[in-house]
Amino acid sequence: MSFLRRDIGLISAGAILGASLIFGQMVFADNQSNRPDIPLEELRAFSEIFGRIKNNYVEPVEDKELLQNAIRGMLSGLDPHSTYLDLEDFKQLREGTSGEFGGLGIEVTMEDGFVRIVSPIDDTPAAEAGIEAGDLIIRLGDTPVKGMVLRDAVDIMRGKPGTDLDLTIIRDGEDKPLKITLTRAIIKVKSVKFRTLEPGYGYVRISTFQQRTGESLNDAIEALKKDNDGTLNGLVLDLRNNPGGLLNAAVEVSDSFIANGMIVYTDGRIPDSKQEFTAKPRDVLKGAPLVVLVNGGSASASEIVAGALQDHHRAVIIGTKTFGKGSVQTVMPLTDSTAVKMTTARYFTPSGRSIQAEGIVPDITVARVNITASESAGFEPLREQDLSKHISNGNGKTDADIAKEAAEKKKDDAPLAVTDYTLSEALNLLKGIHILNR
Repeated sequence: MSFLRRDIGLISAGAILGASLIFGQMVFADNQSNRPDIPLEELRAFSEIFGRIKNNYVEPVEDKELLQNAIRGMLSGLDPHSTYLDLEDFKQLREGTSGEFGGLGIEVTMEDGFVRIVSPIDDTPAAEAGIEAGDLIIRLGDTPVKGMVLRDAVDIMRGKPGTDLDLTIIRDGEDKPLKITLTRAIIKVKSVKFRTLEPGYGYVRISTFQQRTGESLNDAIEALKKDNDGTLNGLVLDLRNNPGGLLNAAVEVSDSFIANGMIVYTDGRIPDSKQEFTAKPRDVLKGAPLVVLVNGGSASASEIVAGALQDHHRAVIIGTKTFGKGSVQTVMPLTDSTAVKMTTARYFTPSGRSIQAEGIVPDITVARVNITASESAGFEPLREQDLSKHISNGNGKTDADIAKEAAEKKKDDAPLAVTDYTLSEALNLLKGIHILNR
C-alpha cells in the first residue's frame, strides 16, 4: 500500500540541523490515477542527454545516480520545499518529531546558493553560540557552501557529538563575515516551557510543535493556574524563532484558546489537499487576555497559530513579521526506500488569508531590543517624597509607610528581569487589558 504524508514543516532535506524538520500526519491513498500525458519530444531529448553522459563523460556514472540526480533537479526547480528522498532522508524525516536528534540545533533553507538560517532552536549549541535567524552561512569549516545542495550541507553539519564545526556567516549590520565555532551535540528539544512573570500573569514558550505539544501546553497552563491561586489574569505565548512542526499540534494549541469556528484550512489541486480544521467549544484561559510573540524565525505551524488567534481577535500579536511559509508538502513513496516530497497545497487562516511568502504582520510591531542589567538597575528617579520639607500625605501615612509600600511593590515586580524588551511590553499590555476589563 502506498501512502501520502502531509507536511507543514519548514524546509526540505535538512530543516533542523541533524535532522529534517518534515512533520505532519500520515494519509493513506492510492497515487496511481490521473497520470498526465507523456511529452514524448522532451523525453527524447532527455534520453539523448542521458546517452551522451553515459558514453562521453570523463568518468563512468551509474544509471541509478544519473536518474536520481535528474529527479532531484526536476523537483528542486519547482520550489525550495519539493525534493527527492532516499533511505537516509526517510530516516531523518522520522527523527524530527521525536524531540531528540544529533546536530547543531538550527533550522535552515537554501537561498541564492547559500544556507540561510531560519531560526536557532532553544537550548542548543547554535542558540548558545549566538546564531541568529537570518544569518547566511557561506562556509562550513574550510568548504564553501556556494554550489552545494542542502542535503550535502546538512551532511557536513551532522557529525559525532562533541566534535567542532566552524561556521562562517554573513549577518545584517556586520561589516565583515563572522566565524563561529559550534560543538555538535545530541539535541533534546523540550517543546514547552513556562513560568510566572508576575503574580497572576503567566508565560509559555513553545519552541517547536511536536506530537505532545498540545497536551504539554494545557499541563503548563494548569500548573501556572495552580501557582497563581487558581486563576490567570493573562498569558504571554512566545512563538519567536519557532520554525514549525506538526499541523495537528498547531491546531491543538489554537483550539486551546478558540471556543468555536475555523482554525485553518488547506487548498490545492488534488482532493486530498482540501482539509478544514475547526475549534472545539473550550478556552483554557476562560477569556483572559492573551498576547502572542512572533518574529522572522516564526514559521509554518507558528504562523497557523498566530493567524488563527489574530483572525478570531483572541490575541494581540506582538513582534516582527513572520517567515511566511504557508505551503503543505506531501511525501509520496516511489519504492520501499525512496519517495518524492512535493508541495501540494497552501494553508489559509480563518479569514481566508494565505500566508505564503507574506507572513503574519503583528498587530503591534516591536523590534528586538535587549536591555542590559546596568541599563535597567541602579538608578532611581527623584520623587516628591525626596524633596526637603515636602508636605505630608494627608491620609495618615508617614514617609516610612510610603517607603515600605514602594519596596514591597518593587519586590512583587522582581520575577521579570527586564532584559527582553518585547516580553516586557507584552506583560505591560496584558496588565492594561486586565485593568480595563475589570
